[in-house]
Amino acid sequence: MKKGNAYGVLVHASLPLRKRGLAVDATSGSCLGLVGGDVWSRDGVNPVPHRQRPLAMRESAHWVDTAQQAKAVVHSAARVTVVADREADMYPLWATVPAPNCHVLTRAMGDRVLAGEGMLFAAARQFPAAGRRSVELPARDVGKPKRTVVLEMRYGEVAIRRPSGERDHSLPPSVALRLIEVREVDPPAGEEPLHWRLLTTHTIADVAAAWEIVGWYQRRWVIEQLFRVMKSQGLQVEDSQVASADRLVKLVATATKAACIDIQLTQSRDGIDQMPAANVFTEPEVDTLATLQPTLEGSTERQQNRHPPLSLAWAAWIIARLGGWNCYYKPPGPITFRRGMEQFYAIHRGRLLEVKPQRDVRIP
Repeated sequence: MKKGNAYGVLVHASLPLRKRGLAVDATSGSCLGLVGGDVWSRDGVNPVPHRQRPLAMRESAHWVDTAQQAKAVVHSAARVTVVADREADMYPLWATVPAPNCHVLTRAMGDRVLAGEGMLFAAARQFPAAGRRSVELPARDVGKPKRTVVLEMRYGEVAIRRPSGERDHSLPPSVALRLIEVREVDPPAGEEPLHWRLLTTHTIADVAAAWEIVGWYQRRWVIEQLFRVMKSQGLQVEDSQVASADRLVKLVATATKAACIDIQLTQSRDGIDQMPAANVFTEPEVDTLATLQPTLEGSTERQQNRHPPLSLAWAAWIIARLGGWNCYYKPPGPITFRRGMEQFYAIHRGRLLEVKPQRDVRIP
């Protein structure tokens, strides 16, 4: 991919929500692992206009492909929701991905023609107001505080007509969806007001169910954290000097997995989600963690690891200590966990090879 005078690759990761189990927990927001994705590079500018290409020849096909990957990985789940931002506002996603146990939740990018008559955005304005709620939004930029906003909600049923430019006529002529519009009330001066139009295949029984779906869309923030950890907030993959596209693709794929682990450790450091260490580490790696614990525990009560053995919180404590955390001041973050994982893998590889260290590892 070329952007300006720089070259790189594109990453499409998939983190569906489900009530319990793999991916992102819909209730707690815990990152439970990657379930699909793709990394690719562009050969150049495609001379064929976007709308004149079949879906398989468009980059937007990755939205459908990764959603189908996720369905295969979590096929045993009782219910899965594929959550995506405005880039996934595409008819083939709604028409092909939903299944009895799989739903789609996306944010609308543009106005759409409804089946019968009318437009999508106009329909949202005609829905009656269903209530207001205060919602805390994470800071979009590093260094800025979180923001609490008051949102007004409207919701109802719509049927989206298949676009006239859609080349795949095997898709149904329309799809039935539910539209939820949330708009910020009295935004402060200088802040862009929040305005979401969410489209979902979920049924909405009442106002509480509609607010729950809005909460699920907020869980998409985990994806934003994933890419922040991959870049300036952790692995700094954009600073790589790798010149080969093939090698850069492999590097970015590895970095995506590593960033996901950093997020899991960061979320689990307080032991709230009570996940097992086996969600992230193999059995031999857990054995290595167990051998490191006595070395890392300090003499004071505050320094000792009080998390249950073999839990992910227990593992996060050990990795944080390896990364330089001293058990005091602020909790360890993604950068600390990145450093800790680098130390841990070096120790683990040495243990597997039965290599004795030439000098003691000094732990703060």
